[in-house]
Amino acid sequence: MSARLADRRIRLLVALFAAVFAVALARATWLQAVRAPNLARLATSQQRETITLPARRGTIYDRLGTELALGEEATTVYANPKQITSPRAVAPLVARDLGLDEVAVLAALSDRSRGFVYLARKADPERAKALEARHLVGIGFYPEERRSYPQRRVGSSVVGFAGLDNRGLAGLELQYDGALSGTDGEETIVRDPFGRMLDVIDTKPVREGNDLFLTVDHRLQAQVEQVLRDTRAAWGAKGATAIVIDPRTGDILALAVEPGFDANRYALVPRDRARNRAVTDTYEPGSTFKIVTVAAALDDRLVAPSTAFTLPYEIHVADRVIHDAEPRGTERMTVSDILSRSSNVGAITLALQLGRDRLAWWIDRFGFGHETEVDFPGESSGIVLPPEKWTGSTIGNVPIGQGIAVTPLQMASVYAAIANAGVWVQPHLVDRVGDRDAPKPEERRIVSESTARLLTKMMRGVVSEGTGVEAQVPGYTVAGKTGTAAKPDPTGGYSDTRYVASFVGFVPARAPRLAILVAVDEPTGAIWGGVVAAPAFAKIAEFALQYLEVPPDAPLAAADQ
Repeated sequence: MSARLADRRIRLLVALFAAVFAVALARATWLQAVRAPNLARLATSQQRETITLPARRGTIYDRLGTELALGEEATTVYANPKQITSPRAVAPLVARDLGLDEVAVLAALSDRSRGFVYLARKADPERAKALEARHLVGIGFYPEERRSYPQRRVGSSVVGFAGLDNRGLAGLELQYDGALSGTDGEETIVRDPFGRMLDVIDTKPVREGNDLFLTVDHRLQAQVEQVLRDTRAAWGAKGATAIVIDPRTGDILALAVEPGFDANRYALVPRDRARNRAVTDTYEPGSTFKIVTVAAALDDRLVAPSTAFTLPYEIHVADRVIHDAEPRGTERMTVSDILSRSSNVGAITLALQLGRDRLAWWIDRFGFGHETEVDFPGESSGIVLPPEKWTGSTIGNVPIGQGIAVTPLQMASVYAAIANAGVWVQPHLVDRVGDRDAPKPEERRIVSESTARLLTKMMRGVVSEGTGVEAQVPGYTVAGKTGTAAKPDPTGGYSDTRYVASFVGFVPARAPRLAILVAVDEPTGAIWGGVVAAPAFAKIAEFALQYLEVPPDAPLAAADQ
């Protein structure tokens, strides 16, 4: 080959390399200058991944340290469809190991427009572990907790429940959701092109949720719920409510409604059943409200327990004629008799002496028409007409517990105040949050100590020889009041078939440790509070006194001799 030909080939080769270099340079320049931001984002999305590290939700304990709500170990399984090369091969494995529908799994894995899909939220950890052992590219796992309620029905109306995302949806789970939830953390990891984790490059620490310690005693709560179930069944009632309060502290030891529900099956619970009707619902209290009228007359020094009135069987108030529950002739009754025999005519006579404005003032002082501000969501303030809206007959209705609506918790707290020498203590369910005590409950005096003492003596008469004899507890003095209230009829007036039977009282009457309310909604066969609710009160009180080891304060032969 001539030198000239060789030189020409060399120049041609140089030109070819130059051209290739120029194209490569242009391509590199275009990639770096034009496509760089998009490519950088793509590379980052393929290599980096931010995973949420869920905070542990706090455990809810009763006053004894028994778990009422806690987190169980679970594993959430997710996938990055962009990293899965053969969805048809992976889907059967995932479906079989996790017990999922294969068609649904295949659809999720085949959607390459998404970089993250859930395959199973809060799956069984053993099932997830079996899948993880397969080391499938594009399938990820992270620990979560699943909310569980080991006591099932017991206390469920108090504790409430949390949803799939561990957010409170009802009860104390909702009220204290912020404290229980804590704050989730984050972890940014780097993966190789095959989806394997290489490194953790950034971490935001988790702040665990606070535990909640209640005033409720789960053993007492369980017994109260059982008594309500038995009572409801015995009387074919629509529902029943009971509250047990320590009058000295405002601690709610039990707060039960029936029918109840299993908190572990919250997704199937009708919303009407999930609410705690002792706090959220109102009812006309009937004769248990007469304690307000009598207390007002005593504290205003208008009467004494021995003050006597000549009372006919019925009384005219404006356009209404109101009579006592049992037919009788005109009788001479003391104030004590009025309360023990639950005379409507007598209570109205006392109210007329008080007058509209003074009676309304006392109703407000007792807290009716205001929330107790218990630490529970959805509390009702009740329904109380302001005095300027009273009609002529209102002063005949309200003193006997008609034309006014209260919550069971309001009524229980009022009787607890009388038990506590006239001092109302705000009822509450939470003792402490984490290592912090709950705020000190509000206290206020409602009636004088002397008035409270007189009321207690008079209510002991209700139980020893009046309408509440079925509330007696052997070995203990009991003070309380029966209530039988016709329910308002939607068409107007009051029903003659639907009633709320109730009993509210405290025990031992000489040194009260427990204030208890029982209300039975729409019993059949009998409607009287002394027949339907008082025996349930006695069963709850007897168990609670023995369980709490409260010493008897009266001879066993008779509770009040």
